[in-house]
Amino acid sequence: MSRLTILTAALAATAFASAALAENREVTVNNRTSGNIVQFFASNTGTNNWEEDILGVDVLAPGESVDVDIDDGTGACGFDFKAVFDDGATAVKGGVDVCEISEFDFTE
Repeated sequence: MSRLTILTAALAATAFASAALAENREVTVNNRTSGNIVQFFASNTGTNNWEEDILGVDVLAPGESVDVDIDDGTGACGFDFKAVFDDGATAVKGGVDVCEISEFDFTE
């Protein structure tokens, strides 16, 4: 194999890896329930904890939406979502592909 072929293959692999890492992970999270979402977590499916509350002190009222850049720096696309409501109820959805979706609805 010539040096030019090896160099071309290496450049192509680098470009492909860079494109994968540059995937858009911005997701609009919609509250389609009748309750207030007081906490929202999005954690890489490869982790065992929920990371930090993305909403912080904010509340996502029924019918409201929030744009979230769900990127933990690993290049992963699979995330687990968790919403905590003001009555203490939770909703969890595992394995959300944030590279493939642009919106996510929490529903009743």
